Amino acid sequence: MTDLPNHVRWQLWIVAFGFFMQALDTTIVNTALPSMAKSLGESPLHMHMVIVSYVLTVAVMLPASGWLADKVGVRNIFCTAIILFTLGSLFCALSGTLNELVMARVLQGVGGAMMVPVGRLTVMKIVPREQYMAAMTFVTLPGQVGPLLGPALGGVLVEYASWHWIFLINLPVGIVGAIATLWLMPNYTLQTRRFDLWGFVLLAFGMAALTLALDGQKGLGISTLTLALLVLAGVLTLGLYLLHARKNDAALFRLSLFSTRTFSLGLLGSFAGRIGSGMLPFMTPVFLQIGMGFSPFHAGLMMIPMVLGSMGMKRIVVQVVNRFGYRRVLVISTLGLALISLVFMATALYGAWYLLPLVLFLQGMINSTRFSSMNTLTLKDLPDDQAGSGNSLLSMVMQLSMSVGITVAGLLLGAFGQQHLAADSGNAHQVFLYTYLSMAVIIALPALIFARVPNDTRQNVVISRRKRRQP
Repeated sequence: MTDLPNHVRWQLWIVAFGFFMQALDTTIVNTALPSMAKSLGESPLHMHMVIVSYVLTVAVMLPASGWLADKVGVRNIFCTAIILFTLGSLFCALSGTLNELVMARVLQGVGGAMMVPVGRLTVMKIVPREQYMAAMTFVTLPGQVGPLLGPALGGVLVEYASWHWIFLINLPVGIVGAIATLWLMPNYTLQTRRFDLWGFVLLAFGMAALTLALDGQKGLGISTLTLALLVLAGVLTLGLYLLHARKNDAALFRLSLFSTRTFSLGLLGSFAGRIGSGMLPFMTPVFLQIGMGFSPFHAGLMMIPMVLGSMGMKRIVVQVVNRFGYRRVLVISTLGLALISLVFMATALYGAWYLLPLVLFLQGMINSTRFSSMNTLTLKDLPDDQAGSGNSLLSMVMQLSMSVGITVAGLLLGAFGQQHLAADSGNAHQVFLYTYLSMAVIIALPALIFARVPNDTRQNVVISRRKRRQP
């Protein structure tokens, strides 16, 4: 990295700030949801749509981002992504109703969907291939700091200013980032094949329709007939996509990907597994504030041990998988995550708050082990010519399953809560107890999928942190 020209290092800093903005936004909002609900005059049970709208938009737009960067140029698309994300942040801060906030989050999601994948593509184009890993490590480090700062920063801003500031802080960073991108970043383009627009429309509409239908009458207030039509339209369009992609080499995602068994099992397990995992970052600060009476700042601080556990486990997850194999690691970590979520709920309700950081640290370790194992299992056996397409599909499924998980968590709260939750309500603890018990079952179910993963005797390579002395 030290021998890179100054202009290249500045370009890496631009990408790094883009990663930081996107990662910070995905975590900073969770802590502020109860305060947003109070300010907008909404029930906390409906606020999950603030997160779902963003995550679902990212999932829908991801397949188009790489093609747009190759076609229009990485500088133009990356700058557009920053501008859209910044404008979305401004509109979020100006929102006076929940519907306005959700629409602004959709605009943010369009920018966020292009920011990270186009950033990776930019790094690939501006540094020599032998320095790519070092460069990616540099630009993704702020993305790891974002989840660490997000909950606590969100708590501080909500408690000592207002929730609007969690979006307003993006404005100066976005303006500087857009100017720097236009000034410093070259506009690399590539010859692209024709974009599968028909496949993209079918896939995007199917995902959006089924996710919105899942929210149903409680979240969106739609009629039973509209709900049935949404489900029918979603299933029909996804079925049409399968027909469209069959024996179609130009399809957005070819069905030949699923001929690799580990990819099929890994993708299905990732989707089911992340539904459960996606509930936890949403539920934890809501439970701590509404159920346990924590301040936004205190609830945000409680999320930090989970991030630290996740970051720490990444250093040894390869050795763990080599020692026990994918099947055992995935089954045990899946069941362990369900158990630790119940331990967290029981510890909080019992009043042993001093143990909560330790429980959340363990939860972060287990979740990280599970994520890393699922990602590697899904992609490790794909042929080289299918690796890029498989990675894009996995990224889309990861975002989609998170939106489904948050929606399901909101539905569970609504089903057990019925009335508006309040910190002093007599049934608040009972509502969260039933919700967490249901969540634990959903988290544990993917173990049935991972139990079908074949034994793998091949060892994953561990990258040494220092050179060994030659004998």
